[in-house]
Amino acid sequence: MRRERLYRKKSYKALLLSIAVLVCSVPTVSYASSSTLQQIQQQEQIKDNLEKENEENKEDLADLKGEQKSLKGALEDLNADLQDISEHLADLEEQIDAKEAEITEMQNHLAEARETESWQYGCMEKQIQFNYLRGETSVFESILSAGSFGNMLNQAVFFESMAEYNADMLDDIIATREYIESEEDRLQKENEALSVLRLLAESEKNKVMERITQTSNSIADYADQISDVEADIQAREDELKQVEEDLEALREKYQEELALSQLAANSAWRDISEVEFAEGDRYLLANLIYCEAGGEPYAGQLAVGAVVINRVLSSRYPDTVVGVIYQNKQFSPVLNGHLALALTYNKATANCYKAADEAMSGVTNVGSCVYFRTPIEGLTGISIGGHIFY
Repeated sequence: MRRERLYRKKSYKALLLSIAVLVCSVPTVSYASSSTLQQIQQQEQIKDNLEKENEENKEDLADLKGEQKSLKGALEDLNADLQDISEHLADLEEQIDAKEAEITEMQNHLAEARETESWQYGCMEKQIQFNYLRGETSVFESILSAGSFGNMLNQAVFFESMAEYNADMLDDIIATREYIESEEDRLQKENEALSVLRLLAESEKNKVMERITQTSNSIADYADQISDVEADIQAREDELKQVEEDLEALREKYQEELALSQLAANSAWRDISEVEFAEGDRYLLANLIYCEAGGEPYAGQLAVGAVVINRVLSSRYPDTVVGVIYQNKQFSPVLNGHLALALTYNKATANCYKAADEAMSGVTNVGSCVYFRTPIEGLTGISIGGHIFY
């Protein structure tokens, strides 16, 4: 809903243009009065629309700021998660480095053990070769040649002890080598497990970083939207200020018009017999009546014609039909081009010509009124059809 409102906002100028297009596009059967009160009403409507849009903008701004605040909170949580994951990764890296150092050390021990095992095998092989080359007779002869029986026993025990020692030494070397191999295998498996944990942590870190990027982009997007809405609010406030200034000027003008209307009623008036109508006045007046009251009953058409002639008769206004109708900013059909169009195609109906003829003969059904407009609250006067005359 908020986004729909954002896209349907219209500027003050666009709104004025829309009103102008609307006025120009309706059929020329019933036009609003060109009086100042009509302009006031239009300006007040514009003001109401601007105020409503500004309230919506402020609601949008509050929503955007709330959503941005939530995103900033989420971003803080994500950054905290990233910090935890990074610390966990650093710890895993330290464990992996330590484990790899242990593996390297164990591999060095294993190499040494294998060298020792190989050396021991070599020693035993040489001893076996030596005994073989000497033969069993030589070993027996060595024992017998020992002299005494005690020496013979010592010699026999020596050979037996040497054989047992070599066998035990070889068993210890093999056991050490097998232990080192098992430890190396264990360390390798632990290192592989740590590597898997590291991959999982890196994957989680990448996911968090991606979410951080998305959230940061969203925050930036909201910042742009907030900036746009704030600019829109400022523009509306500037437009409202201008509209209020225009309204104040129009209200002052309206009070002047009321004073002029009263002054005109109390000022000198010519008699209709004193007016010399020019060629084309009837044609001009009939088409103005058509533009202002073409869709009104005949009484309303006559009243519009009477207002024009009242101004011609009053000393406060121009003394010709042309001068009155084309007086600056007095009749909206002159301003919006409808009168020019009507004159080009002679849109005036028979009743419009009849009303022009009666008005030009001095007939009036609105007394000395010199203004009219469509009704608005607070306006009093003579009500005929869709207009108030005052």
